[in-house]
Amino acid sequence: MTLVLNCGVLVLVSIFTLSCGLDVRDRANPVGSSFVKTRRKMLNVLDSAVIEGSVPDPSALHRYNKVNKRSTELGDTCNDWRGFEARLTNNTHPFPFFDLSGSVSLAWVGDGTGVVLALTTFQVPLLLVKFGQSKLYRSENYGKSFSDVSGLINNTFIRTEFGIAIGPENSGKVILTGDVSGGSAGGRIFRSLDFGNRFSRTDLPFHPLTQITYNPRNASQLLVLGINYALWLSLDFGETWKMMHDTVCLVKWGPKNTIFFTTYPNGSCIDRGMLELRKTSDFGKSFRTIGTKIYSFGLGGKFIFASVMTGSGTIRVIHVSVDQGESWNMAQLPPVGHEQFYSILAANDDMVFMHVDEPGDTGFGTIFVSDDRGIVYSKSLERHLYTMTSGDTDFTNVTSLRGVYMTSVLAEDGSVQTVITFDQGGEWKPIRKPENSQCDSTARNKEMCSLHIHASYSISQKLNVPMLPLSEPNAVGLIIAHGSVGDAISVMTPDVYVSDDGGYSWIKALVGPHHYAILDSGGLIVAVEHSPSQPIKHIKFSTDEGQCWYRYNFTTDPLYFTGLASEPGARSMNVSVWGYRETLITQYWVSITIDFNELLTRDCDEKDYVQWLAHSNDLSDPNDGCMLGYKEQFLRLRKASVCWNGRDYVVNKQPSTCPCTLDDFLCDFGYFRPENRSECLEQPDLKGHDLEFCLHGTEELLQTSGYRKIPGDRCESGTQPERKVIDLRKKCVSNLLDPAQLATTPSTSPAPIVAAVIGVLAITIIAGVLLVKKYVCGGRFLVHRYSVLQQHAEANGIDGVDELETNSAHSSKRDYHDDSDEDLLE
Repeated sequence: MTLVLNCGVLVLVSIFTLSCGLDVRDRANPVGSSFVKTRRKMLNVLDSAVIEGSVPDPSALHRYNKVNKRSTELGDTCNDWRGFEARLTNNTHPFPFFDLSGSVSLAWVGDGTGVVLALTTFQVPLLLVKFGQSKLYRSENYGKSFSDVSGLINNTFIRTEFGIAIGPENSGKVILTGDVSGGSAGGRIFRSLDFGNRFSRTDLPFHPLTQITYNPRNASQLLVLGINYALWLSLDFGETWKMMHDTVCLVKWGPKNTIFFTTYPNGSCIDRGMLELRKTSDFGKSFRTIGTKIYSFGLGGKFIFASVMTGSGTIRVIHVSVDQGESWNMAQLPPVGHEQFYSILAANDDMVFMHVDEPGDTGFGTIFVSDDRGIVYSKSLERHLYTMTSGDTDFTNVTSLRGVYMTSVLAEDGSVQTVITFDQGGEWKPIRKPENSQCDSTARNKEMCSLHIHASYSISQKLNVPMLPLSEPNAVGLIIAHGSVGDAISVMTPDVYVSDDGGYSWIKALVGPHHYAILDSGGLIVAVEHSPSQPIKHIKFSTDEGQCWYRYNFTTDPLYFTGLASEPGARSMNVSVWGYRETLITQYWVSITIDFNELLTRDCDEKDYVQWLAHSNDLSDPNDGCMLGYKEQFLRLRKASVCWNGRDYVVNKQPSTCPCTLDDFLCDFGYFRPENRSECLEQPDLKGHDLEFCLHGTEELLQTSGYRKIPGDRCESGTQPERKVIDLRKKCVSNLLDPAQLATTPSTSPAPIVAAVIGVLAITIIAGVLLVKKYVCGGRFLVHRYSVLQQHAEANGIDGVDELETNSAHSSKRDYHDDSDEDLLE
């Protein structure tokens, strides 16, 4: 995970970097964490009481959900907790960085090791050349103190944009990429096998274009693109390198040491609709071409997606493979025009969330959800907000509770509204109004409004929203987000809202925008007010999931705040407040780390936990809590318990299956579910038509009553709507990627492939277009763009989610970020 702060922008990517400003974008990365911040003067700090209380009124009702909220156990007031200031004061550790650094990058090395690397960077442009210096610091106590270890890397200037690469899991491997000047033949890296304690220098036979990527299953195996788009491979943790292939546009690690990449026969990646998709399973000894005329590709769960150019170059078709590219099928989705796009919002081994843009520059589209093969899709949500100009969507996977997602829709009146699903896209509804909040001026009915969540779109519109919604898999049911209460998202200053039951019910926890973090698996929440120009000196914390807040003054010498940093995974008890102080002639970075271990001194035991049934809304119903076919009971920390979950805390859940109901089914191909209705109706434009589609080269007829089980649903017996797929025994040609026409070869020559594919494409172009027009599309032309909210697989329950289309083919070194949505814009 990486946090990047530039003047006014804090970006969370693969390394945590601080510089002169603040804006947040959260992307967890399995290979490590880092933080980037930039200095700038901040505005206005609001004073708050020593104790803030925010307890919901249990008598309030809401029109959208009847939910039995988890008991507050605290009554209507907060305890006057005295004495915590002295304990925290003794465990507050400031550390100044007295160097000329415009930015700071933080990277956590390993899980629970306490090792943090801090890279400070200072650059000054002079004509067409940049001059600067960087320093490397290392901490072994979660950032309480640092040692200057720049001598370990010979004081080499380390590249800020992708200079630190942390190995997966607890491998302890670190790679720093140096910026070598003077016209050298190759770049330089520094490698560490012991969590950054020692480094070895290696001179490269090439200059890197991208960040070095680790094989997730073997941290000694590395891939990187050079500036001439050659693909380089190392099997010994970067000690030696060999060029595996020339002219590679995009490369990704696949399962079982398989490497997938696109290449261009004529040596250029600009014309992306003419790329070839290849794979190797023996580290480049041989290659197999698994697709031609590729625009882009991506991996998500068990799926491989390919965007294939057809016809005269004005149509692209999505193909899906579940066997690593050995066979392909066309996804049954509506087509899009040249000004439109497709976007993969989320994917796992069971299903895919796909956004399909509407014609024209509308700023919205439709979310479809797939079957377990990624081929047949059902309409899930209309008017889904996803801007084409900036590529912003509020789609959020709530990782703290199974099946929960939030996003925004663009209403008919042009307002932006938040909706939530608890059953993996089966049904979407507004978020119920928090019980301790009043409807704002956007509400026509002051008693019938709802909560609206600020996410990426609000940040792109420069609203006063410093952080995205936050949830963690090991903090069950907990969500923290900025929001407003009314009929739509408001441009007024937002407040912080907290849900402790996965989004069913919410409370207003803090007034005004804040930065926040989850510690100790949800047993502790910390927050700092977003104060753009005034220095700050206090932090707030809560031990009861946001109901009561306490304020701690962590310094007598205020600092300009730029970011809140804690170890990824939400298990740590340490949090660092990053910022800078000013003198008459200079500014310097300061990190103040607060250790809350002395606050929660008692280990939690059995009496501190209570049983909680997720998705519960009617305790008298025997099917209460059934979601996606089964119930889950959790042991959760009591709100009144002030104790330490500990780093070895494991979420305790007890699942049990449920009988099937219509809630366990999506609307099938050719059907849709009207708003606020549970039954599925036939799409008007498909009435009277046979529902035929092409699968594995044969035409198949779908006989359905309008329902298919939600992928991943585990229900048994009960309601079982009729559904049958009949093989019509007819040949069809929806599959543009015919493996029989593609060759395995140790060479990179495309000539045999082109010759073999020409005949197939001629038939395919006609038959594929007619099939799509007749059964799905209505005759519009296809152009897709894929994007994925790439997140930590462990954190989201999404295995192998990745972007499908990035502009690496024509992006510069400076602009390349493998997990940046900016790379997805066409």
